[in-house]
Amino acid sequence: MANDRAQETIQPPPGLEQLDPLLQHRSRLGALVLLTSTEALTFTRLKVLLEETDGNLGAQLRKLEDAGYVAVKKAFVDRKPTSWYSLTPAGQKALKIHLKAIEGLIRSANV
Repeated sequence: MANDRAQETIQPPPGLEQLDPLLQHRSRLGALVLLTSTEALTFTRLKVLLEETDGNLGAQLRKLEDAGYVAVKKAFVDRKPTSWYSLTPAGQKALKIHLKAIEGLIRSANV
């Protein structure tokens, strides 16, 4: 019974509630992190860096775009359509909060 009382005193780790469900997917988190280091990246470059298929990356970027975390500009380069993705201020803020929450979780882990 002492073990039951010990379990009741354990609290949820700090930061858990601040994790952004949208950024818990590898490709979405990876895309935002990559976009912090540059003004914009093309769809093709993101696809190579994240090792994703066209379909999967397109779906993940659409979710980030719908949330307002990334902006997309479409242009023609050498007569080919090219999509350029950039991080929005909302995306930068969401990423900062998410990473801070992960740091809190790591600090609270007794490993």
